[in-house]
Amino acid sequence: MTGAQGWRQSITDYVFLTKPWIMSLLLFTAVGGMVMAAEGMPSLGVAAAVVVGGALASGGASALNHALEREVDTKMRRTHRRPVASLRISPRRAALFGVVLNLLAFLVLWRWANLLSALLALAGTLLYIFVYTRWLKRSTVQNIVIGGAAGALPPLVGWAAVTGGLNLPAYYLFAIVFFWTPPHFWALSLLLREDYAAAGIPMLPVVEGGETARRAILLYTLLLMPLTLLLFLATDRLGPLYLVGAMALGAGFLYYALQLLRHEERAVAARMYRYSLLYLPALFALVMVDAVL
Repeated sequence: MTGAQGWRQSITDYVFLTKPWIMSLLLFTAVGGMVMAAEGMPSLGVAAAVVVGGALASGGASALNHALEREVDTKMRRTHRRPVASLRISPRRAALFGVVLNLLAFLVLWRWANLLSALLALAGTLLYIFVYTRWLKRSTVQNIVIGGAAGALPPLVGWAAVTGGLNLPAYYLFAIVFFWTPPHFWALSLLLREDYAAAGIPMLPVVEGGETARRAILLYTLLLMPLTLLLFLATDRLGPLYLVGAMALGAGFLYYALQLLRHEERAVAARMYRYSLLYLPALFALVMVDAVL
């Protein structure tokens, strides 16, 4: 590999450490909370702080996850070629990269938004690394339920950046992401059950079987749907566009959850997983559009 090729590979690997696909989803929910709090577009400085600070915090947390999960990643077909798992980047360098990104995230949010938003972003990283990655992931089938709180914090970061505080609609945004997380990840774990079993990770389908996981997906779907409607009732910042859209999206989520309950095929789990990936950004897009209108 030439010098130029080596640099390109290194840059690609460090970008991969930040898990851009997850970052984009987290940023979308943070921006949704920010736009709803501002009832339109906030100031350019605050918007830039949320996007840049949120990206740094998310990327830093993901890099730390790569560093801590190297042994697990080597045992899974899906992850064994990741930069740290394959030792293209050492765990120590990945951890240092993650710490630096989180420090920068804190400074950006504190300087150009406020201290509360910076503390919430830092809390998200600490929950993800110490509560989920280091503790829950290997110790309980409820790992993704409790650990999902880390991924539900970005809307609060966006809200706090605009208002300097938190109130009821912000907590509903948090709850929506929190209750969306288990059916999303359990659908994925149905597809990757063998991988999780090989790595010794007690995901629900591995420990209690596919039928229990499919029932749990339906239960959390049923809990999620009313939360999206309660968000509408809790504020005058949203109108009929959000209400109709949320009901339609929820009906789709319920349809796929019911299909998954009735059929064990991987194809059905894959459709449920793909729809869950669409559902959350679509719902937050409705939040942003209706808040602006």
